[in-house]
Amino acid sequence: MDFVRTPDSHFENLPDWPYAPHYLEWEGLRVHHIDEGPKDAPVALLTHGEPTWAYLSRKMIQPLLDLGFRVIAPDLAGFGRSDKPVDDAWYVTERHCERLRHLIETLDLTDITVFVQDWGGPTGLRQAVDMPERFARIVIMNTWLHHEGYEYSPGITFWRDTACNPLWLRALDGFFPAGAIVALSAQRPDADFDAIKSAYEAPYMEGGESRAGVRRFPWCIPNWEYEAGNGKDQERCFEALKTPGKPVHVIFGDSDGVFTAEWGKQWASMIEGATFDTIPKAGHFVQEEAGDEVIEIFARRAGLSG
Repeated sequence: MDFVRTPDSHFENLPDWPYAPHYLEWEGLRVHHIDEGPKDAPVALLTHGEPTWAYLSRKMIQPLLDLGFRVIAPDLAGFGRSDKPVDDAWYVTERHCERLRHLIETLDLTDITVFVQDWGGPTGLRQAVDMPERFARIVIMNTWLHHEGYEYSPGITFWRDTACNPLWLRALDGFFPAGAIVALSAQRPDADFDAIKSAYEAPYMEGGESRAGVRRFPWCIPNWEYEAGNGKDQERCFEALKTPGKPVHVIFGDSDGVFTAEWGKQWASMIEGATFDTIPKAGHFVQEEAGDEVIEIFARRAGLSG
């Protein structure tokens, strides 16, 4: 399998990112995670989706450390500091699930509170369903699980049609503009668009070879590609999470046109005992705009603050 490895120099001088890299070997790839806090503490597992990486969770890390957690934030294969297979067809949702499972089992993580958003939902919630004994709590941010009757929003349809348009991809020569996508999603007027763009471009090189992973996720949405998107397992997990057997906190940015706050409220009502909160003027990448606010709400709901 051919892959590329982003030089370490790409990650120098990123704002608010003092964390040392850690690596595991998986399927011939070097995959990255950060690991902060005491090894015997309860675990906060911070997942990401597309086109982000562990940097997305930086505003959540110190507040979670202050609450006494060990914080693990992995990069999926093809993202962040992880190696990046160059073949688009390599990337299917099940591989990303396998990568997260390998991380959890290799590090023998238990007492996990998992935070999921975007594709972190289908990949991270899968672990909570399949290994329930390892998980203590679930925090669901702007995401979804495919299931019968789910109404894909106009925002999702527009995004999928745009991101998978062969004319657009051909014109860009495979250059999927990860940084611009995250920056343009920001809803708050104080967002530093240039800094956001730079941070989410850091994992990639010039041209399209290193960007197969970010190109592929939109293609895998199961409403269009059921098998590649792991639609069957998403449906299974959606049903299983209706009676999770542990606390679930649903926290949605209220200005997301992809996974709307209305959907978040509806989903929370289907989960036994779940709480629901919104964060004003926060968009799809709620961690980027309001990660500290997410932890404030989580700590209050979980009874971990004053």
